[in-house]
Amino acid sequence: MFFEIPDRLMPGQAYPLGASYDGAGVNFAVFSASAEKIELCVFDAAGRKELARLPLPECTDEVWHGYLPEANPGLLYGYRAHGPYEPQRGYRFNHHKLLLDPYARLLSGPLRWTDALFGYRIGSSRADLSFDRRDSAAAMPKAVVVEDVFNWRDDRRPVVPWSKTVIYEAHVRGISMLREDLRADLRGTFTALANPRFIEHLHKLGVTTLELMPVQAFLQDQFLLGRGLRNYWGYSPLSFFAPEPSYLSTGGLRDMRFAIRRLHTAGIEVLLDVVYNHTASGSELGPTICFRGLDNGSYFRLVPGNERYYIDETGCGNTLNISHPRVLQMVLDSLRYWADSFHIDGFRFDLGATLGREGTGFDPGAGFFDAILQDPVLSRLKLISEPWDVGLGGYQLGNHPPRFAEWNDKFRDCVRQFWRGDAGQRPELARRLSGSADMFDRRHRKPWASINFVTSHDGFTLQDLVSYAQKHNEANGEDNNDGHSENHSANWGTEGASDDPAIRELRDKVKRAMLATLLFAQGTPMLLAGDEFGRTQGGNNNAYCQDNEISWVDWKAATRPEGQSLTAYVGRLAELRHCFALLQSRCFLHGQEVAPGVPDIAWFDEQGHGLSEEAWQNSEARALSVRRAGVAVDGELELVLMFINGGPEPIRFSFPSSDVRWHLLINSAVPEAATHIVEEPTIEVQGHSVVLLANRVASE
Repeated sequence: MFFEIPDRLMPGQAYPLGASYDGAGVNFAVFSASAEKIELCVFDAAGRKELARLPLPECTDEVWHGYLPEANPGLLYGYRAHGPYEPQRGYRFNHHKLLLDPYARLLSGPLRWTDALFGYRIGSSRADLSFDRRDSAAAMPKAVVVEDVFNWRDDRRPVVPWSKTVIYEAHVRGISMLREDLRADLRGTFTALANPRFIEHLHKLGVTTLELMPVQAFLQDQFLLGRGLRNYWGYSPLSFFAPEPSYLSTGGLRDMRFAIRRLHTAGIEVLLDVVYNHTASGSELGPTICFRGLDNGSYFRLVPGNERYYIDETGCGNTLNISHPRVLQMVLDSLRYWADSFHIDGFRFDLGATLGREGTGFDPGAGFFDAILQDPVLSRLKLISEPWDVGLGGYQLGNHPPRFAEWNDKFRDCVRQFWRGDAGQRPELARRLSGSADMFDRRHRKPWASINFVTSHDGFTLQDLVSYAQKHNEANGEDNNDGHSENHSANWGTEGASDDPAIRELRDKVKRAMLATLLFAQGTPMLLAGDEFGRTQGGNNNAYCQDNEISWVDWKAATRPEGQSLTAYVGRLAELRHCFALLQSRCFLHGQEVAPGVPDIAWFDEQGHGLSEEAWQNSEARALSVRRAGVAVDGELELVLMFINGGPEPIRFSFPSSDVRWHLLINSAVPEAATHIVEEPTIEVQGHSVVLLANRVASE
C-alpha cells in the first residue's frame, strides 16, 4: 500500500458504476435499492488482510458512491452491504459476507469453498432462514482497480459480411492445452490464440470468425470439486466484466487485448459466448458472493408472493432480472465494455430466450432486445442468440427480432438424421438447405440469421457422432444420466474406435458428407474446434466438467495423414463457399425466375426430374438434387448444382439441364479428385456422398 488510507471517503460520483481511476484517486459506485449502508473494504496486496472498512458516504438514485484519494490501480477491494435479512420477503443482506463489485474489471485470488461463504448457517434446521455471522473475506476473490490503457495501434474490426461468415467455436483453454509447440505457461491462455500457427490453421480452414466459449470469470462449482472435477465450459458467471483469471498468462488484461489485435490483423473476428441469464450463486441455498448480498430482490427474479425462492428458467438455480433497469444497464455496460475496451466483434447469448422474457413470457420486443438494437455500438456488432431455455414456452427458434442470428438446432438434428438414414427426412433437409426460410423468412430477415451447425461444444464431436450410438458420460460421475440421450448418431458397425478399414472408411465418408451439407447450405456455418481433424471425446456428449484430455483438442490428430486430409477438405469446402455467391446467404430463394425458365432454386430427383408433391412424400427416398441460379457480376447466368446421395448404394444422377457444361468442383467421396468438366449426361454419386458442380470454375 503506497498511500495513507483516510478515515472516511469523499462523496465522489454516482457515475460511472464500478471502480474508476482518474489519475488522482479512485471513485467507487455500486447499485443497491434496498441496502441501508454499504462499506468499501480495502485489502493488502496479497488480498489476505483487510486494511480498512469505509462506508460509502453518499447514495444518489440508489447508487452508493465514494471517492478514495491517492488510491492507484492495483488496489484490492470488496464491499459489505448492511440491511435486513428476511428471506421470506426477498432480503438477504449479511454484512459478514464480503461481496464482489458487480463491475469488477479484474479479480485477484480464487474463491475457496467454505461454509462461511453462505449467508445462512449450513446444517441448520432452518436452512436459509438461519443467519451466519462468520466473515467470508478470507475465502473470497478480491476485485482489482485497473487502468484501461492499451496501445491498439491501428486496429480495425474485420467487419466480415454475414453472408461470408464462417464461425469456428473454440474453448480458450481447450484449444491449446495439448499444443506441444507452445511453452507450457502459455497453453490454455489468450496468448496462445495469438500464436501464428493457430492463426494459420484458421486461414487453412477458411474461418472468418472465432467464437470463444465463456471468458468472463466463472465459478468452480463446489459439487464438481467434490467429485474431483472442474467447471470446464464456464457457464457459471462470477463476474460480467472481468476475464477468467486462469486465461491470463501474465495476470493482466493485456493478454486478451493483444490476442484480439493479432487476430484482427489476420482478418479474423472474435465473438464471445456470454452468460447474462443467471449468476454463479445458484438457488436460495447458494453462497452469498455478490448480487444476493447487494440487492437480492433487484438483481434476481423472485417468486411473487413467496420471495424466498427464485424463478429458475435457466436450470441453474436463479434467473437474472433483466427487466430491472439497473440490471439491464449492467448487462449493456458489460457488453459495451467488451466491445469498446477489447474490440470484441459480437456476442453469442447463452439461453437468449431468458433475456427476452417479460412478465408475460418471451417477447421479441423485450427491453433487452430494444436496448441493444438502439445502442450505437452494440447494434453494429454480430449478435447471436441461443433461442431456448428451460422455462415455460422456452423454445423460440426463429422468433428473435431482426439483427439477431440464432443457433438452429433443427438444422443440426435434420442433417444428423438424414445422413444416419432416417426415413422421411428429404423435405426437411430441403428446408434446412434453404436457410430454414420456414422459420427465418419474416420481418426482412436474411438466411444468415440461421446459425447452422452439426456439432457444438454441447454434444458429440463430429468423430463421436459417427462412432457412438449411445452417450458415454461415465467420467462425469452422474451414472451416465446427464447429457442428451437422443443424439441422432450411429456407430456404423461397432461402438467406439475401430480398426476395421471398412468401418473407418464409411465413417469418414459420412463425416465429409455432413461437412459438405453444412458449408453448402444457406445460413451461417459454424464448425466445432477439432472436428476438422477427427477430435474425439470418447463418446462423452456433456463434457462440461472435463478439464482434461477428454475435452482438450488433440493437435497430434491434426498431423496424422487422415487429419491433414480432412483439414484440407474443410478448407476446400470453405473456399468454394467463399468463391460462389450462390453458396452464401445474401437472400432467401423461393423459385423466382432469374432467367427465362430458370428459377433461383429448383429441386430434382436422381433422374433430373422436378419433384412432385407425391415424390416429396416418399419417406424412403434418399436422393436429392438442388440447383441454385443467379446473375453474376458480369451479367451472365451462374448455376451451382448439388447432388446428394444419403443412401448406402451408388446412384447415377442425371443432369437437369442438358445444355449446361458442368464443372465438377468437389466430390465428398473422393475429395482429392481434381476439378474437371463432366462430359457425360449423368454422373455416379457414391453412397453417403455429396457432389458439387457449377457452370463456372469460380466466381467473385
